[in-house]
Amino acid sequence: MSGTLYICATPIGNLKDMSPRVIETLKSVDLIAAEDTRNSIKLLNAFDIDTPMTSYHEYNRVEKARALIDKLKSGTDIALITDAGTPAISDPGEVLVAMCHENDIPVTSLPGPAALIVALTLSGLPTRRFCFEAFLPSDKKERRRILKELETEARTIIIYEAPHHLKGTLQDLRDALGDRRITLCRELTKKFEEVIPTTIEGAIARYEEEDPRGEYVVVMEGMSTEELDRLKAQSFSDMTIEEHILSYVNQGMTEKEAMKAVATDRGIPKREVYQAHLDQKMG
Repeated sequence: MSGTLYICATPIGNLKDMSPRVIETLKSVDLIAAEDTRNSIKLLNAFDIDTPMTSYHEYNRVEKARALIDKLKSGTDIALITDAGTPAISDPGEVLVAMCHENDIPVTSLPGPAALIVALTLSGLPTRRFCFEAFLPSDKKERRRILKELETEARTIIIYEAPHHLKGTLQDLRDALGDRRITLCRELTKKFEEVIPTTIEGAIARYEEEDPRGEYVVVMEGMSTEELDRLKAQSFSDMTIEEHILSYVNQGMTEKEAMKAVATDRGIPKREVYQAHLDQKMG
């Protein structure tokens, strides 16, 4: 029988957030795959865990995953941990988990701290629907593409940022999205935890006066439905009704479905759309 991969969440700052179940599992497995063994040894020592470790990180995520899969196939139980929080979220662990499923290897998750969820619950912004972007890409072209996508994102947006990049990221967010309500969360669960409800402009002004310190989670409101409706109406106004119908037909709709969608988009009766379509056909 194959072994099991245990995804083990570890504290993001406060050691008291380590769950008894994770401690028990880390002691009982045959091997711990850690993002940085030098960092994780401190955690293991704090809880008297002497299970052997091996490194598993961004730069060996595919090659090492294959080696770990071979161990799991041979019956080795492995625990996966990251430097802080829940593995496989914006983390190379997702590769290993996917390979486990491809090889019918059991995977189970031991829940615990996740910085994005902690920040979201502290933000005071809508929590029912949200999207997580982790760290924005450093490549300028890819970064612009992601920011363009976020322009019309209606859900609450969560990103991570390092202190030395925060000012630049705030500028990029303002340039791409305009001013929005945001909450900056830093040093979560630690002694100097700070939650700062503000706006993008307010945050830029704040960090002109002081240097950012600690790792940040930025929680930002999405575009309002009113603004989305305004933009949608504006884009429709640039098209004739016939062009609008054709845009839906080209997406695979029937003419009947397209006319119904156009009427909904424009807030006009279906008969008006049908008549415009008929007039166009009659020439």
